[in-house]
Amino acid sequence: MPVFICKALTAQGQIVRSRIEDASRLACIRKLRRNGLTPISVTQQITIGGTSSKKRITTRKNIKPTVNLERRFEAKSKNKNKKANKGILDTLNSPLSGKITARDIRVFTQNFYLLKKANFNNIHALNTVINTTENPKLRIILEDVLAGVESGEYMYTTLEYYSEVFPYIYINMIKVGELSGSLETSLEQAVYYLENSDKLRKRIKKILLPNIFMFVGLTLGTILAVLFGVPMLKGIFDEVGSNEQLPAVTMWLYNFTLGFQKVWYIPVGIMVALVILFFSWLSTPKGRYDFDYFKYSMPIFGKLIYLLDFSRLMQGVLLNLQNGMRIQDALEVSKNIVKNTVMMSMVETAINNIFVGQSWIDPFEQAKLGDTMCTEMMRIGMQTDLPEMLAKMLDYVESDINNTLEKIVKILPEVAYIFVGVVLIFFVVAVLCPVISLYMGGWLFSAAGV
Repeated sequence: MPVFICKALTAQGQIVRSRIEDASRLACIRKLRRNGLTPISVTQQITIGGTSSKKRITTRKNIKPTVNLERRFEAKSKNKNKKANKGILDTLNSPLSGKITARDIRVFTQNFYLLKKANFNNIHALNTVINTTENPKLRIILEDVLAGVESGEYMYTTLEYYSEVFPYIYINMIKVGELSGSLETSLEQAVYYLENSDKLRKRIKKILLPNIFMFVGLTLGTILAVLFGVPMLKGIFDEVGSNEQLPAVTMWLYNFTLGFQKVWYIPVGIMVALVILFFSWLSTPKGRYDFDYFKYSMPIFGKLIYLLDFSRLMQGVLLNLQNGMRIQDALEVSKNIVKNTVMMSMVETAINNIFVGQSWIDPFEQAKLGDTMCTEMMRIGMQTDLPEMLAKMLDYVESDINNTLEKIVKILPEVAYIFVGVVLIFFVVAVLCPVISLYMGGWLFSAAGV
């Protein structure tokens, strides 16, 4: 299919340029006019050896290992013999290009929202954002989105092929905004959602990472002391011919280390077998459901995990309701935001209850995983203004998340101190006491037969 180089005038009097692949020059002009652009010139691009130099949809197949674009390529192009653009592949495979982060998506959404707020059309706004996008991988995806918009498609139809890059709720917001004609409002909501999610993610990492590093460091230190420190102490006592005996705990560790070195493959094999059995059990529907339920009911972190998933789900429902969806449609679209099968089953039951004339709130109440305050607020919302009540309920859930995080912050140091105390006692008895004995020189008298 031929490629045309187009120059057009926006409603604000600005000139934009783009490439469009279509059957004829007249079809390109019609697409430009459908997008609110006044064509200035449409010329066919010259091809060399029958291969176009276009670098969008037809050059995506060979970069699947990086951004998984094979489905997009197969859906948009049937010609698999076109050569990929070498410069794009070099950029994607470069270690300096990095991955697409949440910050990249947030910055793109903020810039796109500001341009739409300034009455830019989609094509002009995307062209402008692409030129200011720093991440080369995201730039390629946005070029593909632009190509779809130029060909008359909605943005969300292209974004759906990049579900590994863009969150499901994000794609849904764009979809609802485009179909309802309120894209600017949806973008504003998307910016708010991304900012809040990023703040919460950073806060959780700030709490968990130091404690995780401490646990890992202490565990590795103990293992190294057992594997290297105890045999070294035993070797020193044997070399000098001392009759002094190491503590029983130290000798037990020494014998355990020797035994482990001889038959290390047995415990390692058992651990590997247990891991395989666990993942095999987890791959079954019942195993996955039981494990997901355990994550919601586990001590310390269970309530936090449930509140985070419930908050994400209700944020999606609220945004869809604000965009004019019915409650059953809002639940249907939002259920894939959360990957936990327990939460998804509650949403499925809620949707079925709506169709048979029952309350969609009952599954959340019967699960007894959340606070009754939330279900009561949802019931009141069904009798008054549901979107307004959901917004208030989300404020309550956010405060509950903050309170839960504060409790975890208090509990984790206590658990860490207990663990540290046990490890230190073990280390003192097994390693430090023999070292002190060696340093004080008592083994000299024993070696001299005194």
